[in-house]
Amino acid sequence: MLALSNSPVYGGQAQLEGVMFGGKEHTITAIRRNDDSIDYYHYKKVQKPILQKLKKIPLIRGVVALIESAGLGSRHMQFSGDRYDITPGEEEENTTEGSKLQMMLGVAVVGILSFLFGKFAFTLIPVFIADFFSSWIESKTGQILLESGIKLLLLLTYLYFISLTPIIKRVFQYHGAEHKVINCYEAGMEITVKNVQAQSRLHYRCGSSFMLFTVFVGMFLYFFVPTDPLWLRLLDRILLIPVVLGVSFEVLQATNACRNIPVLRFLGYPGLWLQLLTTREPKDDQVEVAIASFNMLLQVEQQPEIAATLNHD
Repeated sequence: MLALSNSPVYGGQAQLEGVMFGGKEHTITAIRRNDDSIDYYHYKKVQKPILQKLKKIPLIRGVVALIESAGLGSRHMQFSGDRYDITPGEEEENTTEGSKLQMMLGVAVVGILSFLFGKFAFTLIPVFIADFFSSWIESKTGQILLESGIKLLLLLTYLYFISLTPIIKRVFQYHGAEHKVINCYEAGMEITVKNVQAQSRLHYRCGSSFMLFTVFVGMFLYFFVPTDPLWLRLLDRILLIPVVLGVSFEVLQATNACRNIPVLRFLGYPGLWLQLLTTREPKDDQVEVAIASFNMLLQVEQQPEIAATLNHD
């Protein structure tokens, strides 16, 4: 779930056997260990003046928030990946070579590079496929619609097939738990397992919705640039990536702001429909972990000294 760091709202991400929540200054992950205990990881956001200024500029703020989210998410994912299936006390003995490599390169850098690689692949592969059919579909409009349709198909197919794997299915359940906790909090209800489970697993501000918006925003923007020759089309797509991300982020924020306005709330429905793929109904024990993560974040915000007692970098 995406949120600007200077906003009073909370955001979060599903992890392996856990959930991360973040506020303005702190991020907390809680995971369920293999002995059924709950373990925590804390990371304090680095408040750089230049980034804070950029986050106030429309379009640019979205790109900054996404890169920051990718970096933070990779730190928390490394923690959950290294510990969720390891007996407490044996963490150092079971450090994998992959984790060591990430530590050497810088976890945040690895996360950001992975995000950028995925975005480039997701943007450029549909271009090559659409161009292959250019002998049959020659018009600019037809090519852009075909390219966007292929991009949407790739997104849905990818999400569907990874959702079939047991580990990702559980991640999607924790994703649903994350949304339910936020929905419960924003509804002003007491955060209990019963109240949280009564909430929707969908949320207007979810990053899944953002992925879908990039498809439609990109399709609209591509009408303003040429599709021929192929090299220029590829170059335009690459140069427009920051623009697509920035505009899509603003659309995401706008749909969230309009969600309580009857005549406008439907604008966010496509994103909510996509979340039917990226979330699953969580079990009570998974909701307990999400609640533990959120409550710990609230405690750390009120008493920052508590963070020193948690796992941290």
